[in-house]
Amino acid sequence: MYLGRFVVVAPGIGAYRVSSRSFPNRRVVDRDGMLTVGPTPDAPETDNPYVSYNCARAVTTPTGESLAVVGNGSHVDPIAEKLEMGYPARDALATSLLALDFEKDDYDTPRIAGVVGADTATIGTVRRDALLVEAVDEPTIVATYETDSPEPYDFAAAESDSWDPASAATELLAADFEHPVCAAGATVDADGVALAFDNGSV
Repeated sequence: MYLGRFVVVAPGIGAYRVSSRSFPNRRVVDRDGMLTVGPTPDAPETDNPYVSYNCARAVTTPTGESLAVVGNGSHVDPIAEKLEMGYPARDALATSLLALDFEKDDYDTPRIAGVVGADTATIGTVRRDALLVEAVDEPTIVATYETDSPEPYDFAAAESDSWDPASAATELLAADFEHPVCAAGATVDADGVALAFDNGSV
């Protein structure tokens, strides 16, 4: 099954995977503490505005809370900025997703994102026909295709006693959905946010 890009979040842990039929020549890179999806050096040139973007960012709120944001496009940055201004996770997701709306491509691709705290998680999507934002207690997935509403997900990384962002990224990259490309993971605990990525064989 092809889900396209997808996000999985739970309290303390989250991850994002790029799956792509059209632009498989991409990877995640670490840019000064934020993770960015972009083309590999051998990728064909493209002017598609949805190919490159920050997919995972660490945030510190005005009260000192550490949060991680994961998502599939340019909305990751305004979500992070609103959290840094003190917006609750639900409001940061809802306002940013609504403002940028679904992607104006041939498929009306939904925007998806999640906000993870040490003890909280919130997931959201904006589609052509809906804006959905939910606080969740258990691992939850939302994808650009097929699974375009939040639903429970069996996420082994969230059940581990020693979870880490690299395991989260690797698990999502290996998940049994078509056209995997790369993945990013995030964990949040009392020590703050940790980010990692898995580019597979790229």
